Amino acid sequence: MKQYQDKDLSADIVLTKLEDLISWSRANSQWYLLFGLACCAIELMQTGGPRADLDRFGSFPRASPRQADLMIVAGTLTYKMGVRLKRLYDQMAEPKYVISMGSCATCGGLFSLGYSVMKGVDKIVPVDIYVPGCPPRPEALTEGLLHLRDKVRREKPFDRKRLVQG
Repeated sequence: MKQYQDKDLSADIVLTKLEDLISWSRANSQWYLLFGLACCAIELMQTGGPRADLDRFGSFPRASPRQADLMIVAGTLTYKMGVRLKRLYDQMAEPKYVISMGSCATCGGLFSLGYSVMKGVDKIVPVDIYVPGCPPRPEALTEGLLHLRDKVRREKPFDRKRLVQG
């Protein structure tokens, strides 16, 4: 972005491309869907609290999938809950992103030998960022969110290939 100031006018003039403006606004307003399943959900709540404060990054919790563009899957995912997760993911508007939080959501964790535990959320929805740990600290989730912001900022909102496929 270039910024010019005219000496006669008191207003600043900002010149930028529309793609850069859209990418910047999408990267700085990630509204996440609340999807806490187990002990990682406590750390997810802690991250949204006043100490870690995800609001300062423009990330706000939403209870409706139609208003969210980010799903944070926190905890052990069972096959029974996987059907509901897929339905909520399908209801989210494009572009949509997924963060897999904790080892249980990533690979089943210490419950992976259970017959009802899914061996990773990436079996049913595409995952953009993996946050390791059992449970991961709020700082790790904040770092994962910052990595997602960088990924969204690098995307081209008017990519012809993506528009034709979608």
